[in-house]
Amino acid sequence: MADKNSRTSGTAAGFAVDEPGRVRNVALVGPSGSGKTTLTEALLVAAHAVNRAGSVVEGTTVCDHDEAAIRQQRSVSLAVAPVVHGDVKINLIDTPGYADFVGEVRAGLRAADAALFVVSAGHGVDSATVSLWEECAVAGLPRAVVVSRLDHARADVEATITACQEAFGAGVLPLYLPAADGDPALIGLVTRRRYDYANGHPPRLSDPGPEDAERLRAARDALIEGVIAESEDESLMDRYLAGEPVSDDVLIDDLEKAVARATFHPVIPACAETGVGTAEILDGIAHAFPSPLEHAPPAATTPDGVPLPRLSPDPDGPLAAEIVHTSVDSYVGRVSLARVFSGTLSPERPVHVSGHGLAERGHADHDADERVAHLYSPLGATLREVPHCVAGDVCALTKLTSAETGDTVSDPGDPMLIEPWQMPEPLLPVAVAAQTRSDEDALARNLSRLVAGDPTLRLERNADTHQLVLWCMGEAHAEVVLSQLRAGGAEVTVEPVRISHRATFATSADGHGRHVKQSGGHGQYAVCDVSVEPLERGAGVEFVNRTVGGVVPHQFIPSVEKGALAQLKQGIGNDDPIVDVRVTLFDGKAHSVDSSDAAFQTAGALAVKDAAAKAGLVTLEPLDEVVVRLPDAYLGAVLGDLSARRGRVLGTESVAGGHSIVRAEVPAEELVRYAVQLRGLTSGRASFTRRHARYEPAPHRTAAPDRAKAKA
Repeated sequence: MADKNSRTSGTAAGFAVDEPGRVRNVALVGPSGSGKTTLTEALLVAAHAVNRAGSVVEGTTVCDHDEAAIRQQRSVSLAVAPVVHGDVKINLIDTPGYADFVGEVRAGLRAADAALFVVSAGHGVDSATVSLWEECAVAGLPRAVVVSRLDHARADVEATITACQEAFGAGVLPLYLPAADGDPALIGLVTRRRYDYANGHPPRLSDPGPEDAERLRAARDALIEGVIAESEDESLMDRYLAGEPVSDDVLIDDLEKAVARATFHPVIPACAETGVGTAEILDGIAHAFPSPLEHAPPAATTPDGVPLPRLSPDPDGPLAAEIVHTSVDSYVGRVSLARVFSGTLSPERPVHVSGHGLAERGHADHDADERVAHLYSPLGATLREVPHCVAGDVCALTKLTSAETGDTVSDPGDPMLIEPWQMPEPLLPVAVAAQTRSDEDALARNLSRLVAGDPTLRLERNADTHQLVLWCMGEAHAEVVLSQLRAGGAEVTVEPVRISHRATFATSADGHGRHVKQSGGHGQYAVCDVSVEPLERGAGVEFVNRTVGGVVPHQFIPSVEKGALAQLKQGIGNDDPIVDVRVTLFDGKAHSVDSSDAAFQTAGALAVKDAAAKAGLVTLEPLDEVVVRLPDAYLGAVLGDLSARRGRVLGTESVAGGHSIVRAEVPAEELVRYAVQLRGLTSGRASFTRRHARYEPAPHRTAAPDRAKAKA
C-alpha cells in the first residue's frame, strides 16, 4: 500500500470493477465536528484498505490531505476513499461539514447514489444538516444515519436518535442499539445478537444479556412496524397484527428494498475510536444502498443544447462522465475526479471535454478534444492506476488541461453536455491586490487554477473601482482561497471592498464651454452652450441637438456629444460617473480655420463641467433587491436587522415548513458582509439572494466617505 499521505501517484494497483452492480457510491455528510473523516478512517481500517487509522489532529488522515484542511483540522474539499467489502467496491466520498463548503457537499452528492448522514451523539442535529436532508429528499436520494462519537463525554444515543426522528421525519429508526453495560458492543434489533468490539474488528457475536432484553423488545417492535409499513407486501401488516411472526429473512429483504427506495432510513450507532459499528455500516452500504443501476443518471444534451436520450449506466453505452472535483498537485499537475455515468473510460483514448453555462462565474464556455493518458483510483491524495472505469464508478484523470469542475467528458465523435448540478451563489466579496508587480503574474496564474476547480468561487474585475474581487461563500472559504493563492507564490493583500456609486444633477443648469488657443499655425477654436437637466432614475444619458442657423457646423455636433458624454462617464469632482441626465446643445461658435473635432470635444466637456458647477451633483448609491428565506422563529430579528441596514421591506410571505420569505431593498454598501452576519443572526438557518435593482440618492452621511474612497 502506498503512503496514504503521498501526493504523487502510488505504486500499488487500484481495484477496478467490471460491472456497475458491484459499485456503491456513498457520500458522508453532516455538520463539522461530527466525525465524518475519522469514521472514514475507521471504515478504511475495517475493510483493510489501510493498516492504521490516521488522525485529524496530526494531519495524517487519508481524506484531509490538503494543507488548508490539515492546518484548520477540518475538511475543506471532498475526497474519495474506496474500499472493497465482499465483492462490492464502496466509494466513500467524504465531504466538508462547514457551511462555507456546501458546494463541495453538492458535488459529492452528485457523484453519489446514497448519503450517509453522520450525527454526533454529543451534539445532535443542526439546521444545516436538516436543510441538506431536505435537499436529498427532494432528489429521492437514499439516506441512512450514523450516530457517531459514542465515546463522547456527553454522548446520549437515545436522545440523539429522538432528535434525528424529529428533524428528519418518519422512517428514521435504529437497526442497532449500544449495549446497556457500556461495553464497546451493539445489539442487533433484527438478528437479536450482540456484536462485541472489545477485541476490535471483526466483532465477536453472542446472545444479548438480560439487561438488554426489555429495551431490545420495544425497539425491535417499533422497527418491525416501521419496515412493514414500507413493505410492498400489503398483506404483511395484517398478518403481523394478527400475531403471525415475521421471519428475519422477510424483514431484512423488505428493509433493504425500503432503504433503496429512500422511504426508510436506518440508524446505526458507531464509534471510530473503538471500531464499533464499522462492520454494520459496511454491510448496510453493500446490501441496502442502491447500485448505480438503480439510480438514474442526470439529463444530457449536445454542446449546442439539443436534448439527448436519457443515459443509462451501461458500460457499453456512449461515454458520459462528469468532473466533480478539480485540484492541482505539485507533482502530477491537474487532477480531475470524475463520476462515470455511461460507457467505460479507458487509458490512451481521446475524449471531448465540454463546459457551458458558468461564464458569469469566470468559467468561459469551452469545448476541447484531449487524450486520457492514465486512469487512477484515488485513495485521498494517493493515485493508484486502474485499467478502466465502468459506468457508475469514480476515477481520477490527470493532465486534462481544459477540464474544470462541472465539465462533461464524452466521446469526440458523440460529444455531450451533462446538465450541471445547482451551484450555490457566493455572496461574500473579498477585494485582493498583488503586493508587488512581480506577484501579479503569480496571482493571475493561481486565480485561473482556483476558479477552474471551484465553481462556488466567482471572480470579478470591477470596471468602476478597478478592484479585483473574489466572491466567496463565507469567511472560512475566503481564508482557504487566500491561503491557496499564497501557497502558489502570490503574495496578496486584502482591501476594503469599494462600492461603485453614480452621480446626477441636482437641478437643471446651463453650461458654457470655450476652448480657444493660438500658438502659431493652426489654433484651436470651439465654443458651445449646453443645457443639462436631470431625468428619472434609470433613464440613462441622452444628447439632443437644438442649434439653429449652423452656429455649430453639423460635422462638429458629434464631437460635442462625444466630449460631453466622455466627461459624464469620467465623472466630475468625485469621479462618480454621471447618469440620468439630458444634455442639450443649443448654441455655439466655430472658426473657419481653427475649429476641429478635438477642439469641440474639449469644449463639450468644459460645458458639462460648467453646468455641473452651477447645478450641483447628487451622489447615487446602488440599491439591491434582497430575498431572504428563514425560519419563522428568526423573522423579527431579521426584519429589525434589515431596518438597521437602511433596508425597505417590500413584503413577507409564509412558505411550507415553518419558513418565511422576506423581500427587501437594501443599499449595496450595507450588504458587503451580510452573508456572514445573517448566518450568525439565524444560527446558519437562513439563506438569501441579491440582485441589483437601481440607483437612488445616497444620504449625506454615506456619500462623503464614498467620494473619498473613490478618489483614493
